[in-house]
Amino acid sequence: MEQSDKQFSKWRWLLALVGLFMYLGDICTDTALVLRYFHEKLYVWSGLTALFIITGLTVNQIFSYAWFLEDMHKNVMDSKPKRRYLVLHIFGMGILLRSCQLLKQGYKEIWGQEMPHNQTSENGDEEGSSASHHSKLFSDTADLSMLKLFETFLESAPQLLLQLYIHQNHEEWSVLQSISMVFSFFNLAWSLVDYRICLRKSLPQSRELPSGLPTAVYLLYKLFTITSLILSYSLLLILSVYSTVGFTSLWLLGTIRAHRLETSFCSSGALELLYRGVIGAILVFTFFNVKGQGTKRDMTVYYFFWTVINFSTPLLMFFLKPELKTITFLLVVSGVIYGGSLLGLILLVLYYRFLHPKQEAKKLSDQVDGQENMNGQENVDGQEKETTPSTRRTREFIKP
Repeated sequence: MEQSDKQFSKWRWLLALVGLFMYLGDICTDTALVLRYFHEKLYVWSGLTALFIITGLTVNQIFSYAWFLEDMHKNVMDSKPKRRYLVLHIFGMGILLRSCQLLKQGYKEIWGQEMPHNQTSENGDEEGSSASHHSKLFSDTADLSMLKLFETFLESAPQLLLQLYIHQNHEEWSVLQSISMVFSFFNLAWSLVDYRICLRKSLPQSRELPSGLPTAVYLLYKLFTITSLILSYSLLLILSVYSTVGFTSLWLLGTIRAHRLETSFCSSGALELLYRGVIGAILVFTFFNVKGQGTKRDMTVYYFFWTVINFSTPLLMFFLKPELKTITFLLVVSGVIYGGSLLGLILLVLYYRFLHPKQEAKKLSDQVDGQENMNGQENVDGQEKETTPSTRRTREFIKP
């Protein structure tokens, strides 16, 4: 029903709770790996694992605290002492803080203030207030989803690559390592789905981003393409640790590309540079629409080189590492890379050919985004609606 689609439902609240557990599970298992490697005097693996955790946490705290300040300045959220938020973010609790606030406010809105339908319908102001609260909850969810997407590609994806490399090249394997990889993979999948759903819910032009089958195909396309690429990267690392120079070059190219597109996600120039660096890290693992514009050419170039990497890496292993020809894992990994790449490309074409929003939705998006006045308001279906910092962030963020 249309009304329930615009309300922060009990199901959405439960999804937020599951997302929190997925995030905590990923961080905790990776932290346990750091301690295990350190205890076994594997200081390089311990340091690299810790580095990815710290990088993801630090970047998220910077953006999260900056967004809190923006929202306070615009009176989007209740004003609270800045010092308390600063201390919590210094200790890396930005996502935890936002998750707890969302769950608390969502619980209060859904279960704490239930009343008979006829009583609510008699009070128009109360209906408007409830709609405003639900809109605010979706905006908070979108902010949280963006931060989790940052964490995914700054921590979970690199962590998955590192643990695969350790297992394949050094035969280091344990139950804890397996659990860590499982959490990293599911956290990756969860953040992609949650981001897509939250983007759809938090923007006025939500009809652009249909759910159901398009979301399922989009998720599978992303998982197949990302997983096959990470496996190819792990084989390249086995060939030579100097492959990290190539990965760094890919990050620089993605960052430069975001810079040349002149992204306008942040209100601060320094934060915008950091954001473009994060976009560069994301583009190392997958393609996203950086500016929300038609990117058919960019996507074609990206997936051309993606295909070259995925289909040439197993062959390079076969010819340059002849001692691995009889090892079962090489055959298995090569099969997963080729199979995942083929399925990913098929789903990519299927999604953008039949399931991606067409020109009608684009016209709606152009109309909504293009009618913003000087008072920070936008025209949606003939009605003016105030543009909050969270709405602006969502509109300027990378698109599926």
